[in-house]
Amino acid sequence: SSSSSSSAAAAAAADEKGGEDNEDDEIAKSNVVIFDLGGGTFDVSVLTMDSGVFEVKATGGDTHLGGEDFDNSVVDWCLSEIEKKHGSKVATAVRGSSRAKARLQRAVENAKRTLSTAQRAEIEVDSLAEGVDFALPLSRTKFEELNAALFGRCIDTVKSVLLDASVDLEDVTDVVLVGGSTRVPFLQSSLQSLFKGRLDLCKSVHPDEAVAVGAAVQGHILATGGSGGGKDLESEATTDLLLLDVTPLSLGIELEGRQMSTLIKRNTAIPCKKTRTYTTVDDWQTEIDVVVFEGERPCIDANNKLGSFVISGVQRARAGEPKVDVTFALDANGILNVTARDQVT
Repeated sequence: SSSSSSSAAAAAAADEKGGEDNEDDEIAKSNVVIFDLGGGTFDVSVLTMDSGVFEVKATGGDTHLGGEDFDNSVVDWCLSEIEKKHGSKVATAVRGSSRAKARLQRAVENAKRTLSTAQRAEIEVDSLAEGVDFALPLSRTKFEELNAALFGRCIDTVKSVLLDASVDLEDVTDVVLVGGSTRVPFLQSSLQSLFKGRLDLCKSVHPDEAVAVGAAVQGHILATGGSGGGKDLESEATTDLLLLDVTPLSLGIELEGRQMSTLIKRNTAIPCKKTRTYTTVDDWQTEIDVVVFEGERPCIDANNKLGSFVISGVQRARAGEPKVDVTFALDANGILNVTARDQVT
């Protein structure tokens, strides 16, 4: 969805500006296109960063377009080839059998993956219909020809979102690809030619995991100038974006009065670790309940409870005297580990 592609670069601003301050505003401004093509959806976002402030200028997409559509056009072609070779009776039998169609679909998906790295692939299904072993070579050129209209729609969407954002093609500084379907070479070369070959397309490390449910993608701008800094953009070939996994929601614990105390803010790159110190509310209190929540609202009622545990054996003292350190450690897989220790013990 477009919300996932917008968050893809939302956190980049803070990290980019965390380095040296750019005195020249021209250098500080960047226009980023996020091209997000998943299995069933297609979204494009245009974000502008000016003096460290990120703003989503426009988002758009095609709800009726996704990686599956590229497969379907190949499946349709296979069915017409089956009809030519084996007759309409066999083709109708395959069309009418959900199992046969699913097997054909899988073979097509595998062939499409192979074409990301090879010039040709074989679509093979043993005993697809009674007495028919199906085998058909698929070249990269044929795949592109079958999907020419869909590739065209992808490129048109980028143009129209840029138009909505009032950003010219030549002013785009970065293009980020998200989603498994962006591995298709022709799509990459179409984008390259749209931007006249002057930009490197930045591909995420694991596109399929990048927008996995519950994860978010953080566009992280690496300053190409490095410690030298200050070079003007024209002399740099390109600015790259690297995708990191981030926490999609803030994580924290419940305080007195049903308030949320956040330890790890959303869009923090993982793995990460944060510790905060808490104290008791009542005199002589020896136990503290630690209830963990995720969400952005100041009141825990609107957030989502993840779990709880009790710290016992807190030193007996007046309210506000004991000090307990609570640590949230989030690993690279997004698994949260919460520990608490009394500073005295």
